[in-house]
Amino acid sequence: MDILNGISQGLQVALSLEGILFVLIGVLIGTLIGMIPGLGPITAIGVMIPISYGMDIHLALIMMAGVYYGAVFGGSTSSILLNAPGIEGTIATSFDGYPMAQQGKAGKALAIAAICSFVGGTVGIILLMSLAPALATVAIAFGPAEYFALMLLALMAITSLSDGSMSKALISGVLGFMVATVGIDGQTGTPRFTFGNINLLDGIEFLVIGLGLFAIAEVAILIINRNNKSQTKLHKIGSLRLTKQDFKEMRGPMSRQSLVGFLIGVLPGAGATIASFIGYTSEKKLAKKPEEFGKGSVAGLAGPETANNAATSGAFVPLLSLGIPGSGTTAVMLGAFLVMGIQPGPLLMTEQPTLFWAIIISMYIGNIFLLILNLPLIPYISKILLIPRPMLISLVIFFCVIGIYTLSFNVFDLYLLLFFGVIGFLMKLVKIPPAPFILAFILGDMMEQSLRKALTISNGNLSIFVERPIAMSLLIVSLLSLVIPPLFRYFKRKNASA
Repeated sequence: MDILNGISQGLQVALSLEGILFVLIGVLIGTLIGMIPGLGPITAIGVMIPISYGMDIHLALIMMAGVYYGAVFGGSTSSILLNAPGIEGTIATSFDGYPMAQQGKAGKALAIAAICSFVGGTVGIILLMSLAPALATVAIAFGPAEYFALMLLALMAITSLSDGSMSKALISGVLGFMVATVGIDGQTGTPRFTFGNINLLDGIEFLVIGLGLFAIAEVAILIINRNNKSQTKLHKIGSLRLTKQDFKEMRGPMSRQSLVGFLIGVLPGAGATIASFIGYTSEKKLAKKPEEFGKGSVAGLAGPETANNAATSGAFVPLLSLGIPGSGTTAVMLGAFLVMGIQPGPLLMTEQPTLFWAIIISMYIGNIFLLILNLPLIPYISKILLIPRPMLISLVIFFCVIGIYTLSFNVFDLYLLLFFGVIGFLMKLVKIPPAPFILAFILGDMMEQSLRKALTISNGNLSIFVERPIAMSLLIVSLLSLVIPPLFRYFKRKNASA
């Protein structure tokens, strides 16, 4: 009865005129922030914390939640149109979204992204509403051994990001791991690979690498190929209409990745970025024509877009139920809760039921707003491609520079952006895929720290990974994902020759 009372009070807040207005403001700001490369929901929510002083806490937190999932929803736009990921969680979107835009199908790509984002977000909210307390206990069960096994499973995705050459994918992954070790060691406090430069003590920001390898490298390619007539398709927007075949290809990824993305989002520290990569690579492994991935595949776009939005909803499970931030953005959200005198955790649902349910119900409303706002705006958003190429290149560089500089207001980050832009350009020239680099960088630090913590707990005994059921299950799945695809290809070739 208390739960029904809480839901009823939450509905009154979320469906009030003020509640709907603040949801709309939040998702609008989030969408616009997400579209700008380098700026993200962390910046927007951080700025809003002092602005929200004196506001009703329900409305303030509803608005901040709207900024968060609105930014993930809108972040796909710059990934698809410019190959410049708006936020970290939309990097995998660019793998097939940008090739579709290059083929003159930008409208179709944006429509797929909008629909999949809506489905992933909505399914995630339904699961959040019904499973939050139960899943919170599962999240607690994940210790260092389980996180290491999960990171190892995610790392198997490098085999799916090889673009045909496994050796080049491994080179890319090793480079990513090397860059991930730069900075102060989290356990010993020892500086590693900083070369005496104090600017590297905190490591290298993810967006510096992402925008360098993708956006700046792509700008360099566009400048070199400025007289190439085959690039004229970039100026074509294409139809927004999706065919029955498109919906058929989207159906499987949307249903699978809504669940997978949500479950990954529930785990503290995993987040939308890892969810989107796992969404992309798992769909590539399941696809009948995996060779189409990276060339404008509908499933390759639908998978990560569904997963990252579902993970955004999942990230609220540890935040609301345990008081544990699952990502950088939810860490800032936790700060907003504490500033307003609210302590998220197991007692939040009983002590602040109106707030708990108002936030969740407002997310339903926000997802509907996002779909209604974004689908009609696609023809206008797509007109970015009609901007003359010299001006478009200048705008991409401008937004990248502004986005990176506002991360820490450090000019050194701009030199790093240029450095990784050169690295990305050289990788394109020799056809080394940048995706394994990004994935290894994301997983590297977390994987290393989880391994070292697990071995510290067990006094160096490796049996900790097989004594814990969840860790052992994940390791078995990792082994199977490594062994089964080569065996499948072997038997397929054998049958074909027969």
